[in-house]
Amino acid sequence: MSFALDPRLAADTVPVAELALCSVCLMDDARFGWLVLVPRQPGLAEVTDLPAEARIQMWKEVEQAAEALRAVFPCDKLNIGALGNIVRQLHVHVVARREGDAAWPGPVWGCGQAAPYAPVERQARVAAVAAALSRPRS
Repeated sequence: MSFALDPRLAADTVPVAELALCSVCLMDDARFGWLVLVPRQPGLAEVTDLPAEARIQMWKEVEQAAEALRAVFPCDKLNIGALGNIVRQLHVHVVARREGDAAWPGPVWGCGQAAPYAPVERQARVAAVAAALSRPRS
């Protein structure tokens, strides 16, 4: 069995970068700075499905993504979660939240309709996040 991104994630996101373990995608919803990290291993549904070393690596990459997200989408709070109730493939959401945003103070999941980025803005955000991910970490 080889790795393939769940079709629902592929439809809702734009590829940004490949880290050591995870593919990083930008959620195509301009209301929120929102990254999704997906470990490139087939058949995973839960964080606990990853071997211990891979779990450690995944959380390092979540931290790296959070730093990049803050650099591109200044925020008041980061929301990090691995729900998987609809898309069973293991994936971790990293969401930059601002007080007063479209879902504040509730969760972003299921809040209204997504507002896709304009193509030029989407391309600029992807490039900015990719650049931030490639910077040496502090």
